[in-house]
Amino acid sequence: MGSKHRPQRSCVVCRDKMDKRSLTRLVFVDSHLRIDESGKMNGRGAYLCGKANCWDAAATRAVLDAALRRELHDDDRSYLRHMKPT
Repeated sequence: MGSKHRPQRSCVVCRDKMDKRSLTRLVFVDSHLRIDESGKMNGRGAYLCGKANCWDAAATRAVLDAALRRELHDDDRSYLRHMKPT
């Protein structure tokens, strides 16, 4: 029979479309940016791929702010730099 549907999402920086589970979802929890490991946390989420340059761009440019419809503060940007894949 047919294969099971796999949800697709786009990285907010490079716009590459891929399987939702291969991306990292970011969401605000109690006014702090956090990684949503379950993919089911409440709130507006944004996805980043595993490329380090996408994480750098998300930490320095306003692309993630726009996707989350919220201004990122210095501690949020620091969190992104710390959590960046290597």
